[in-house]
Amino acid sequence: MKKRRLGTQGLEVSALGLGCMGLTSSYGEPKGRAEMLGVLRKAVELGVSFFDTAEVYGPFVNEELVGEGLEPFRDRVVIATKFGFEIDPTGRRPFGHLDSGPEHVREVAEASLKRLRIETIDLLYQHRVDPQVPIEDVAGAVGDLIAEGKVRYFGLSEASAATIRRAHAVQPVSALQSEYSLWWREPEGEVMATLEELGIGLVPYSPLGRGYLAGNFDGSRAFAATDFRSRLPRFSPEAMKANRKLVDLLASVGESRDATAAQIALAWLLARRPFVVPIPGTTRIDRLEENVAAADIRLTEDELTRLDRAAARIPIAGDRYPRQLEDLIDR
Repeated sequence: MKKRRLGTQGLEVSALGLGCMGLTSSYGEPKGRAEMLGVLRKAVELGVSFFDTAEVYGPFVNEELVGEGLEPFRDRVVIATKFGFEIDPTGRRPFGHLDSGPEHVREVAEASLKRLRIETIDLLYQHRVDPQVPIEDVAGAVGDLIAEGKVRYFGLSEASAATIRRAHAVQPVSALQSEYSLWWREPEGEVMATLEELGIGLVPYSPLGRGYLAGNFDGSRAFAATDFRSRLPRFSPEAMKANRKLVDLLASVGESRDATAAQIALAWLLARRPFVVPIPGTTRIDRLEENVAAADIRLTEDELTRLDRAAARIPIAGDRYPRQLEDLIDR
């Protein structure tokens, strides 16, 4: 697979990465550990070198799985993880408490290093901007870890343009991870312009709309209580039915390419900018192979124009997050 650069500090990764959250949580009951280790190792075999995890996924168990699965390939992979939440492993405290205090950042990094079985975290993101901690202090804390050789590169997630600028002035930011897809295009405004100006990469999470843009849902499916999507307004039966036009658009472009809707959705993202690196997640090897193949699709200007114009006429139904989670996004 071809490589892309994230930032100007030297970070180079495969054009498509693997979002690992779903390997252990969030999308229903997790599958067997051996099977998920097989997905990680198959991804390496297919040329994926960029893997995304976080301490909060599980919590903790996702990093442990990624650490075990990628340990034999350490010299071939880039591992990204995240800090920023105050985690209660017992689950008694509601999710969403933020903590990016410098001492906590160091504690999380040290614990993540052990779970990931590595000596240096390749890319360390702030998972969500903490309004109680100046971003300059956060950037400084990660800068100290970089100086000590415990972290290589610094990233932010769902940060505003103003926050990105302030952080970058203290410690160069290599990547911003934010939701971005044909059904969530908010980063295309001031944020994208800021990334381009400062030379920062963009890592879209949920590039397939949490599976929706792959054409998997028609509104008739009921999600299990353990599936994160059961709480998302955009995955209500009414919203899924209303948004089907977007999937149909992707599928229609794919027909002439012998490509799937998911592949066109990923190819569209790859065409946005050379510093965009989507991280689709999956628990299935056939879907992994399908996603990886999208890296070889080059959409024409006519196809891109068709997608943009048609998508602009399709109103998207349903908020992407419930209010308590949307409130964690930096504005």
